[in-house]
Order: sequence, then C-alpha cells, then structure tokens
Amino acid sequence: MFIETEDTPNPATLKFLPGRTVMAAGTADFPGPEAAGSSPLARALFALPEVTRVFLGADFITVTKTHDADWSLLKPQVLGVIMDHFLSGLPVIEGETEEEAFEVAEEDREIVAQIRELIDTRVRPAVAMDGGDIVLRGFRDGVVQLRLHGACSGCPSSRATLKHGIENMLKHYVPEVVAVQAVE
Repeated sequence: MFIETEDTPNPATLKFLPGRTVMAAGTADFPGPEAAGSSPLARALFALPEVTRVFLGADFITVTKTHDADWSLLKPQVLGVIMDHFLSGLPVIEGETEEEAFEVAEEDREIVAQIRELIDTRVRPAVAMDGGDIVLRGFRDGVVQLRLHGACSGCPSSRATLKHGIENMLKHYVPEVVAVQAVE
C-alpha cells in the first residue's frame, strides 16, 4: 500500500492520501481523542501522543500535530497507523455518520439553499484539496455561520479565506448575505 502525503496551508497539519475511499459519504472531524469513539482509525491515530486532531474526508485523512512535534519523526508513525488500519479490514467509522443540521426560518429557506449550493459546489471541493472541510451551520440576519474542519481548523490563513474569499463570493451571488463567521 502506497500512501501519498501533501502539505496543507496549516503547518501543523498534513494530508494523507491512502489511494482508496476513506469516507463513502460525508466527512468526520475528531478535535481530540475523546471524540474518536466511533472511529477505530482516529482512535489508533490518537494513540500517538503528538496527534491533536484527525479529520476524515472522501479520499484523505488529515492529521494535526502538537506545536512542538516534528513531522520528520511523526510522519512515519502516522503512515504506519494508517497502513495497519487499512490492512486490518476494520471500518473507518463504526455506525452511521450524522449530517449536521440547523433550523432555518421559512423566509430564509431559498437563501439558505443558494448558500448551501455555493458552499457545496465552489468552496468545499477547494477546501478538501487542502485537507479540510467547511460546513454550513446557520444563517440568521444576513450572517452565514460556517464550521471549519480538518486542516482549516486552526489554520493561520482560515480567517482570510473566510473574509476575503468565501464572504466576498457569497455577497456577490446572494445579496442577502452581509457577513460570514466561523463557529465551533
């Protein structure tokens, strides 16, 4: 099994491409070991003390390290865990993954549908290339709320991406949008 790696805009995060499907549908973000209960792969990665976050995408895994960890030492360990997991035949996720949902006011349904379409077709594919994901979490009074996952979470350039990239695009296509903000 050959696993490719790619740098991400977040220097604390690397993207691992195992050359096979990781998540058949959706994504999964594990911001710490306590959240990894449903994923044998994430639990195995968190067994490495320098791993602080794991994100699973369609065909990639992003791993975030502690500030003082050295990728030259940690990367071979992560590669070994990922290889062992896929060779074991264990599932990546045990049970069903849940789609994140939020309440939408009746008068905002069409606007939210437009925002969701733009996020899903223009933003998420680009962000996935960098090892992350952005999920629509709400819309109220013209403010779009987005949750950042994977390499995007904690990335030094994520604020600029939100304000100068995503916010400007959404304002251009959906005049009702006045701002974009990240939420936890």
